[in-house]
Amino acid sequence: MFLRRFARPSSLMMMAKVKETTGIVGLEVVPNAREVLIGLYDKTLKEIQRVPEDEGYRKAVESFTRHRLKVCKKEEDWEAIEKRLGCGQVEELIEEAQDELKLIDKMIEWDPWGVPDEYECEVVENDAPVPKHVPLHRPGPLPEEFYKTLEAAMAGTPKKDEPAIPSSGSQSHHVL
Repeated sequence: MFLRRFARPSSLMMMAKVKETTGIVGLEVVPNAREVLIGLYDKTLKEIQRVPEDEGYRKAVESFTRHRLKVCKKEEDWEAIEKRLGCGQVEELIEEAQDELKLIDKMIEWDPWGVPDEYECEVVENDAPVPKHVPLHRPGPLPEEFYKTLEAAMAGTPKKDEPAIPSSGSQSHHVL
């Protein structure tokens, strides 16, 4: 009885909770998700080095990937990883990391940071005629309800020159 009472809880604590389903159709459980994520994040940090150091894309990818890698290395349990990152299930994070690796390859191929200094981009002003190669999209009129809602919202908004009135209706008291 003594051994069962004290040995049993510790043996249960040693066993990690097994994930049976993701609850998402087509997204299978990955039993070793933590290890897969660590590998993908390490690979992402290596691959992103191919992007110029001063590019915003590289800085963003390095920042969130380092954070996620740190959490995955610190936490042993998939539930703790999901809770700390707050970005979905570990299986979704795996898909996201795989997609990021594909995007890095595409960004290298597209080279958006390699625009020559002498490149000139055509700027179309609002009143300028739209070139024929640019699709013309004019949104339709907004429903009348939109304007009524807008007017009602604006009626409660103080104008720039008017002081804001507290919504509670209480008057302010001055203490001398």
